[in-house]
Amino acid sequence: MISTEEAIGRVLELVGPLGTETVALEDAAGRVLAEPVRARRTQPPFASSAMDGYAVREAEAQPGMALRVIGESAAGRRFAGALGPGEAVRIFTGAPVPEGADSILIQEDATREGDTITVREGRDTERYIRPAGGDFATGTEVPAPMRITPALLSLLAAMNVARVPVARRPVIGLLPTGDELVWPGEEPGPDQIVSSNNFGLKALLEAQGAEARLLPVARDRAEALRAALDLAAGCDMLVTLGGASVGDHDLVQQVFREEGLDLAFYKIAMRPGKPLMAGRLRGMVMVGLPGNPVSSMVCGHVFLRPAVDRMLGLPAGPLPRLSAPLGIAISANGPREHYMRARLENGRLIPASRQDSSLLSVLAEAGALMVRPPHDGPRDAGERMEYIPL
Repeated sequence: MISTEEAIGRVLELVGPLGTETVALEDAAGRVLAEPVRARRTQPPFASSAMDGYAVREAEAQPGMALRVIGESAAGRRFAGALGPGEAVRIFTGAPVPEGADSILIQEDATREGDTITVREGRDTERYIRPAGGDFATGTEVPAPMRITPALLSLLAAMNVARVPVARRPVIGLLPTGDELVWPGEEPGPDQIVSSNNFGLKALLEAQGAEARLLPVARDRAEALRAALDLAAGCDMLVTLGGASVGDHDLVQQVFREEGLDLAFYKIAMRPGKPLMAGRLRGMVMVGLPGNPVSSMVCGHVFLRPAVDRMLGLPAGPLPRLSAPLGIAISANGPREHYMRARLENGRLIPASRQDSSLLSVLAEAGALMVRPPHDGPRDAGERMEYIPL
């Protein structure tokens, strides 16, 4: 068995960036910006008002002074002239500041009668002018790679960028295996269960930026697995669920070796998730996850999320870990690195009392995977432990 860290490294060696494509801005949310882009305009393109009020000369806007209103400047419709001595222009938020004005007298600080305003005592002396280019200038670069968040999408729109170069999404096929499985909504036989981890992994992979394809259940027969490989054609990665062990009915590794699997590793010193393998097959990366639903989901976080990042051209490696004090005392760990399902309560880690790899209800309630090193000794409440947020 190899360590979890070594296995992550070997999975990452199997994958790489998949190239780029250009999409419309409205389709770019959540994608990964693949190349730097530059602003095509300055924002704001002119000095603009940050408040509703009057554009004035600051030296003339002293308490008690009267100014004559000569026009109006609104967003999208500027005042065409220039401000002269003793004059003011009614202005609204976002509107261009007229030539000759250097301050905005907010409307609460002006008393207006007809075309005359009088500056009130105790006026706000902030200028309230947003300078041209105060946000960004033409040519300002947005670096890559980075995920396109809603805020970044707004920035690109303001920069007048209509089409965006993004990383191609990796296409990942999810193949559940086993005679015991039926699809959700079907009626299971007396010895069958509902396939579940493929749906959880689909959500996990798509949240990471991949395109996940649900493949039909492959029964425990060599011809069914070979047919499944045909269905996976065109995928960048094939993830099998179950069948990777060495029992009499675990055929995935045997059949895939016959089909040309170049195996990178098999079995890792982690819990849950020991029977995990990876390699290359038919031009795809192939990752074989355990069939237990919690094991497959934990391995999805630990191995598949970094792999998707690498395929998207992002920096990739073991998931970042945080630390928090234990809320309870725990006994010693065994010889494998243990990813314990835990919840955070008042800033403290509380590992679940039941850690069986079949218990999806425990995983659903967990907010963290608490990581215990191999042969870690007993721990007292209050000791700090590392964890991966879920």
